[in-house]
This record gives sequence, C-alpha cells and structure tokens, in this order.
Amino acid sequence: MPSGFDDDLAISCQNVSITYRTAFEKIPTFKSAIVRLGRGERIVRLVPAVKDLSFDLYHGNVLGIIGANGAGKSTLLRAIAGILPPTEGRIMVNGKVSTLLSLGVGFDRRLTGRKNIELGGLASGLSRQEIKDRGERIIEFAELPEGFIDMPMRTYSAGMGGRLAFSVAVHLEPDILLIDEALSAGDAKFKQKAAAKMAELCGQARTIVLVSHGLGAILEMCNDAIWMDKGKLMMRGSPEEVADAYTDFLGVSRTARSTMEDV
Repeated sequence: MPSGFDDDLAISCQNVSITYRTAFEKIPTFKSAIVRLGRGERIVRLVPAVKDLSFDLYHGNVLGIIGANGAGKSTLLRAIAGILPPTEGRIMVNGKVSTLLSLGVGFDRRLTGRKNIELGGLASGLSRQEIKDRGERIIEFAELPEGFIDMPMRTYSAGMGGRLAFSVAVHLEPDILLIDEALSAGDAKFKQKAAAKMAELCGQARTIVLVSHGLGAILEMCNDAIWMDKGKLMMRGSPEEVADAYTDFLGVSRTARSTMEDV
C-alpha cells in the first residue's frame, strides 16, 4: 500500500470515473452506401458509468450499494475487484479480495463442483492441502443434493450453482468480500445461513461490499450504505437513512421497500 496509508482502511476510492467506449455501425443511406461501397459509418459513443466518486471503507464493515439499474453499482464493484480499471481517479485496496460478482461466474460448467472448488482455491493462491482442508466445509455449507458435487455444473440449477459459488467465496477467508446479486438465489433458509456467515466474517474484522437486488438484504446485513444514481454518489449513511432517501426519491412507500427487487 502507499506510504502513509491507514492500515485500518480496506478500500479507498478517490475521484473515480469510469467511461465505456461503445461503437456501432450507422445504417447508411442508399446514396452514401454507393459512395462508401456499402460500408456503414462507424460511430463511437462514450458512456459514463461512474462519475467522480469518492469514499473510504474501513475493515470490519458491511457496505451496501443501492441504486436503479444502470446506476453504476456493478461497474464500481468490478473496478474495486481490479477487473475494470478506472478511467480517472484511483482505487486502493488493502487486503486479500474474494469476489462473487455473479452467480457461477468463474466456474467451468463442464467440470464437476468438486473440481471447480479446487480450481477456485488454486486461483486464489491456496495450496492443495489448504483446498483439501476446506473442501468438505465448502461442500457441507452449499447443501447440494446428494451426488451433485461430483456431477458437471451444467446439471445444476441456478440455486445450486449460487449456493456453491457463495460457499467457495466465503470459505477462501478473504479480508474483503465483494458480492453482486449473489443472495437472490436460494431459499429463505439458505439466505439466513448466508447472512450468518457474513456476520461471522465481519466479526473477524473482515470487510464486505454488497450489491443486492433487494433492499431487504441491504437493511438486514449492512451497517453502512451508499446510493448511486446515473454514476454519481447521491448519499452515504446508515442503511435505514439511505433506503428512506432512495425510496422517497422513487416515490415508493417505506412499508413496501423490503420487497423491492429492482434496485
């Protein structure tokens, strides 16, 4: 980490902007097509996904990120994970990161669940002995039907794949866990179990950043929250305060907010 960086600081985003470059072919007119031998005109459009966003997050906290589709939540999470470099600004991360950015992403669906556990552990820098030591705990936590752990993951339901992905991510013992939409799969019992595991990680002074499609998950699991809209940081505060401001902005009653899915 940079000299003078606070060891208690897990994530620092400073003036972060992320812009996508998209290109498409403009449909030519008959006349222009003849002039340009049928070639369409290539148009490049810049799409700002995150705009001059800054915040610090200290170890041991659970940060929820809320906002409408297209707010930049997932883009920000990918940038924190190191998958997507910021166009401007800087992101500093202090600790070992485990990511669950979408259900089953990173798994090879042709391979068995057991083999994917092994590959996930190796990719995270664990030794084969460490993977072996944690493997049964991962399998037990995921609660897959009997025999499925040794079947190709293409035979899994979405809920089964989600449970295994979550179990792998949390048992890698990360300092920082990044979760995007991962708790939408599974029944109420597993969601409760997942929340307890996240609370256990926080009790170990680990850090979690959660993007969820349900405000209920943010209110139940997080002790800090930010609201993003069209790439901008609109508000930061307690989950209750931020959820109140967000639902007021949307014109949604507060009694109905826990059932909101499209956030």
